[in-house]
Amino acid sequence: MNAVMPLNDHGYRSSGLRTARDAEYDAFSRVTRMLRQSPRQTDNQDTILAVHTNTELWTLLAFDLAEPGNALPDTTKAGLMSLAGFAIRHGHAVMAGEAATDPLIDINMTVMRGLRGEGAA
Repeated sequence: MNAVMPLNDHGYRSSGLRTARDAEYDAFSRVTRMLRQSPRQTDNQDTILAVHTNTELWTLLAFDLAEPGNALPDTTKAGLMSLAGFAIRHGHAVMAGEAATDPLIDINMTVMRGLRGEGAA
């Protein structure tokens, strides 16, 4: 997963001492923090921005997973692609006022645990 590199334009920078995995964790951490600090429904600008940013992150991740040079095992790629599809669809439901952000937070936290080696993502 190297999908977070394009997020540098959005303030997700890492020093040269950090690994790509650290940068990926940092991107998920920042987006998840945005989701957690905003109301769970999209009746405000903070939640809309958080959900949009989360959708952007998952879209970039999906593109990275689909790249022929992505070295992750096929089962891991398939699982993450499935999560990406759900996160994007659920984000659209949140934006339409039909759902809350809690599942997005849960998914991101699961990925973060996986990036830290605390469980499969």
